[in-house]
Amino acid sequence: MLGGALVRSGTVEDPSGAGSELDRDLALALDLADAADAVTLSHFRSAGLVVDTKPDMTPVSEADRATEALLRDRLSAARPSDAVLGEEYGSSGDPGSARRWILDPIDGTKSYVRGIPVYATLIALEAGGEIVVGVVSAPAIAQRWWARRGGGAFLNGEPVRVSGVERIEDAHLSFDSVDQFVDAGATERFLALERRCWRSRGFGDFWSHVMVADGSVDIAVEGPGLKYYDLAAPMIVVEEAGGRFTDVAGVRTAQGGTALATNGLLHDAVLGALSG
Repeated sequence: MLGGALVRSGTVEDPSGAGSELDRDLALALDLADAADAVTLSHFRSAGLVVDTKPDMTPVSEADRATEALLRDRLSAARPSDAVLGEEYGSSGDPGSARRWILDPIDGTKSYVRGIPVYATLIALEAGGEIVVGVVSAPAIAQRWWARRGGGAFLNGEPVRVSGVERIEDAHLSFDSVDQFVDAGATERFLALERRCWRSRGFGDFWSHVMVADGSVDIAVEGPGLKYYDLAAPMIVVEEAGGRFTDVAGVRTAQGGTALATNGLLHDAVLGALSG
């Protein structure tokens, strides 16, 4: 089913009530995701969708730009003092602000423009240098993951938790592209890890990481080339589900480069395997 209704749970308090500031920020992020879903679905599989190529040779569609423009307009009205960083339009607002929204209007644009329904809008809020809210909304597969710091992680309103798998040999691995590791000169280390795992699939993009959060897979790894807006929202979802999120060197960060998400139990063993 494409574009099914996304469930929202009572875990988010009424923004006009006595809920905490983070509850209100999460409620806003979910509203923003609703608006983004309407735009991306309206263009999805449209014969008239316009697609351009960025200087880095990656595609960008009119839906990417329209979605980010809408999110920025909504944030300007709702949180005028907050800064914004987005994939399509860069940084805006007060660079000294303690609060910054991180936006990826369509994560998985290559899939989106080919009519593959595995894409998502990623919305995160950074406060005081820490990611405190994250929403990953994939409307064409009717899935939405979200989290706020200290409040747990959810999929379509139901709490989610990482798996309890303790051995690499029993683990389900998800990755983006083998070519990423070829380009980084780490082909053999990655392939050795992949061969040790019980199962592996190239789900890629946001999906690999949020499936770690909901326990569908146990390890998600991506090679070089990632940006902050690719990782900020998935990171908090994974962490609030009980998992661990770092780069492949083991540094806890969503600032870009590489990414490793696991159920936590496997993390050190995977880092060791990737370091050779």
